[in-house]
Amino acid sequence: MHEQKGERAVTFGDGADIMVKFEVRGIQSAYGRDLELIAGLFFEEVKIMDGGDDADGRVTFEVTEGRPVEVWAELFIPADGKRYEMKHSRRVPAGLDDKGYRKKVKQAISFVFLELLEQWTGTRQPWGILTGVRPTKLLHSMLLGGMTEEEAEKELREQYRLHPDKIAVLREIVRRQRTVLPDLYDLDKEVSLYVGIPFCPTKCAYCTFPAYSIQGRTGSVTEFLKGLHEEVEAVGAWIRRANLPVTTVYFGGGTPTSISARQMDDLFDALERHIPGFESVRELTVEAGRPDTLDEEKISLMKRRKVDRISINPQSFREDTLKLIGRHHTVRETLDKYRLARELGLNNINMDLIIGLPGEGIEVFRESLAMVDELRPESITVHTLSFKRGSVMTNNREKYRVAGRDETGEMVRMAREWAAEKGYVPYYLYRQKNILGNQENVGYALPGHESLYNIIIMEERHTIIGLGCGAVSKIMPPGTGKVIRWPNPKEPLAYIQTYRDQIRDKLQALDEAYGL
Repeated sequence: MHEQKGERAVTFGDGADIMVKFEVRGIQSAYGRDLELIAGLFFEEVKIMDGGDDADGRVTFEVTEGRPVEVWAELFIPADGKRYEMKHSRRVPAGLDDKGYRKKVKQAISFVFLELLEQWTGTRQPWGILTGVRPTKLLHSMLLGGMTEEEAEKELREQYRLHPDKIAVLREIVRRQRTVLPDLYDLDKEVSLYVGIPFCPTKCAYCTFPAYSIQGRTGSVTEFLKGLHEEVEAVGAWIRRANLPVTTVYFGGGTPTSISARQMDDLFDALERHIPGFESVRELTVEAGRPDTLDEEKISLMKRRKVDRISINPQSFREDTLKLIGRHHTVRETLDKYRLARELGLNNINMDLIIGLPGEGIEVFRESLAMVDELRPESITVHTLSFKRGSVMTNNREKYRVAGRDETGEMVRMAREWAAEKGYVPYYLYRQKNILGNQENVGYALPGHESLYNIIIMEERHTIIGLGCGAVSKIMPPGTGKVIRWPNPKEPLAYIQTYRDQIRDKLQALDEAYGL
């Protein structure tokens, strides 16, 4: 984006067709990205472009930087002669550095722009000006900063424009997290491990996780596992040297249960041999999300290895939906593998549902909730469909008819009411870009069965060391609150070719973060 007389033209698009183009006046180009993010809550595609002679509308800002920050703006639509006006005064706490002050200016601009677009479109955004992934982390930070719950809720309502329903769910989740993990705010002297297995039987249409066909030619499974074993050994030696307890271990992917039972067993052996205190971690989870990867041998192995929690994820209980989204298993397989896991003694099972899958509306979702009620898993994660960049579904949107904004919001509300009625409590929440209806994903659990790892990764309370393909380490130097992302290669072949260099560089980053 280039400066041109201080003016910006903002283009909003719906697919390939331009919906409306605005000329934006009166703010620096440095705030253009903030306008994009807010506009992206209303329109599918947003671009900021130079020029503005052919603009369909005009937004004029007046920003007075002081204490408080004062912002006035007007939205003018020439086609119908309508004008919308908004002004906002934003408090600036004493002692903020320049970065903190700039953040307050951005929030004020976003606040005003959101209000103008809501007036024009008639659409209320449930999460206000929040566009990030972790709204619960914001509430935690307010409480850590000394606010009372009431003060924090007022801030969320008045300064961030959150809908009361969203504030209520944030409050309930934060309270639950502090009950489940009383030492949540003091966990930065421990670490957790994420083990990434990048293979699946097939790749789902909505997925952008590292997920490669177990029969594919993207790198030998055996060679990948050889590198993973070396990484486990090296990281285990570092944890021992740093004298850090391991809180949780989480197997994700892909689908970890895509590998053979023998390969899984060998990996458990490596973890027990090299990770100090592995046998006494607070929680050991294996994502067994695809029921077509499970059998009696693998389930028995996980029981013997004292896995605390697994996921068996239907996503949908409709056969035609499963076929359309590329999940090559049947509803019957989901039910059979779930019941087999129960029979073999696994007593903490999570199931995932996705709101807004193609062709699935309110009545289908009601049927899905009824099926989950019959099964009674210990936890259920209700995702709202997100059109992730690079997914098959996103690249072929014309093939997939999905729920609209109001219908999506109603299904989110249904899930919350159903969970409360059935005794499930919300315990973690996160959001994604391009999520239907600007909604959220929520994990519900029967009390005492909340996933500790899910809480820790969403609230970013301590270092999570990623092992394997596509795993992202989040290195948090104790006492700083700073997060340093360190991604492993996503593709198996790239991992196989570079893992020794990756291990060396990651351990050096960990040494620097922990002063070793």
